Amino acid sequence: MFKAVIISGPLAQDHEFIYPYYRLLEERCELDVCIIGGKPTNGILGTVLPPNKDHNVKDINEISHGDYDLLVLPGGVKAMEKIRQNDQLIKFIKDFYELNNKNTIACICSGTQLLISAKVVNGKKISGYYSMKDDIINAGAIYTDNEVVADQRIFTTAHYKDMAPWLKAAIEHVKSQK
Repeated sequence: MFKAVIISGPLAQDHEFIYPYYRLLEERCELDVCIIGGKPTNGILGTVLPPNKDHNVKDINEISHGDYDLLVLPGGVKAMEKIRQNDQLIKFIKDFYELNNKNTIACICSGTQLLISAKVVNGKKISGYYSMKDDIINAGAIYTDNEVVADQRIFTTAHYKDMAPWLKAAIEHVKSQK
């Protein structure tokens, strides 16, 4: 059994939130949802996130990096443009990665902007949405466009077409650490 948290915000890419949400519930892990603002929101396509109205939603100040094994960062460029300005969120990501060498991050599409802002990509192979290639390289990472890009404990993918192999690899890694 492991514990995971999905962190996102208004206008996230609906399917990049929904697929990991239900896939992690299928794993029977303990799953928290953190939406910046502390309440359900709408994805860019209009889906209420989280999609289960009974799922408790937390704000960033209600979670601690030490409580989780897996951090999932869905994309959605409009969401990332806003939530990456939240210093507490960026600190959470940095601390989550740097303060426990077993914690795993699964990040998709424009969620990579959060990894860049948290300064955890330098020297690593990282994927992200294709338009972010220069940003990834300028942050000191090696842009890699494969369906699953794994470097140390960070699992990234560029596009939702690769969600299944990406999340499968991240979950298998977390389980191997238990």
